[in-house]
Amino acid sequence: MRRFAMKALFTALNLSQAERDRINWDRLILVFSTLVTIGLLVLYAYGKATLRW
Repeated sequence: MRRFAMKALFTALNLSQAERDRINWDRLILVFSTLVTIGLLVLYAYGKATLRW
């Protein structure tokens, strides 16, 4: 899982370096919303595993 996250991060950074002049807002929103969704799923799974929710 850690290797996948690092690969995704470096891919996103490399793609953003290709277009330094202008921000691609669609890609930025897509990456941000994906990270938020994954974070919420991890928190939900953690809560269910520890019986806190």
